[in-house]
Amino acid sequence: MDDDPLVAMYAQQAEAAMRAEAERRMADVLDPEEEERLRNLPLVTAAGGAHFVPALLSRLGPVRAALDGHGGGIEVSAWTLDDLGLDLVLDLTGACVSCGAAPGTLQGVRADLEADSEVVRVRFDARLLEGFDDLGRDFVLTHGGVEFVSVEDAS
Repeated sequence: MDDDPLVAMYAQQAEAAMRAEAERRMADVLDPEEEERLRNLPLVTAAGGAHFVPALLSRLGPVRAALDGHGGGIEVSAWTLDDLGLDLVLDLTGACVSCGAAPGTLQGVRADLEADSEVVRVRFDARLLEGFDDLGRDFVLTHGGVEFVSVEDAS
């Protein structure tokens, strides 16, 4: 089924439509000049400061519209910098905590940030799992495709 050209065509069209809708939604609420400034701000310069999370958010693709549109966000639980770049441990905030769409959100955040040349690795704070019931926690662990770490064990 994965080799079916019709399925591939529909998948490409759906992805393009979702990306366009996400960009439209974000254009309605974001200041383009500020977003450009944040995207160009080196993360290693912003790390630990007031502009760190906004600079990270500016690097997100369509997943940002889902975060913002559903009253959620990210916070940095821990970070380290070495010769290779930034190693981040993130947490979701707001309505994103315990959301059924969390696996896709986590994957999107990780993929978008790891696409940035300054970021070597993105993991997620294990305390995020506390917001889920047993079934939700098992679902996120099985289908999330991301790594969870205790902040104490992150370095």
